Amino acid sequence: MGKKLCPKIILEGTRLTFKTEIAFELNQHPRVVGPRKYRYHSPLISGEWCAFTNYPWGRGLINFEPGEESLAMETYDAWLRILELQKYYSWIIDRFHISTKMYQLQTFNKDYNFDWIEERLKKIGFCIVFLSRDANSFADARSERLKVSGNPVQYDNLEVFIRDQEVMKGMVRKSILPVCEIDISDNDILRATDDIADWLEENNLLFANY
Repeated sequence: MGKKLCPKIILEGTRLTFKTEIAFELNQHPRVVGPRKYRYHSPLISGEWCAFTNYPWGRGLINFEPGEESLAMETYDAWLRILELQKYYSWIIDRFHISTKMYQLQTFNKDYNFDWIEERLKKIGFCIVFLSRDANSFADARSERLKVSGNPVQYDNLEVFIRDQEVMKGMVRKSILPVCEIDISDNDILRATDDIADWLEENNLLFANY
């Protein structure tokens, strides 16, 4: 019996950086989660779930309003406790605290100190994969997304994504977690997942080291 694969990955980046598509690919990548002879569900969660409101594309852990701050912090604490209690498993998170920090700063000028989140994540082996793209490539990515999007108006202003990407990049580079930066300007999801697998292997992040 080989060593148990249990990588813990947070995918961060603006919209149109194919985070969700890459999350699904990583969750079935044989070098990340092992070879799978049959399909089964494994943890893939998202800070972008709009679970604070009872209507589509509402508010949640990232875009909460000031009056929902205590709810958001309690939710983060609950997620962290779940991750800590089940630390010997693979976890892939599609947007988390960096996205929250960026959104809250840009929208409400509130600069949250999330050191307490990062310190707990670091103890159980989490890393960040930051997905970014060249500013000129956002338009092509939008064209592809509009083929399937149920809420196309959210992609109208690409300048917002370009601005947010620069803010987020600065935040990611200050993180105490291991960080892998991946350029997805070529829209090649399989290449990106292979690059991530290489980085995880090279940095000994595929197995529990705690």
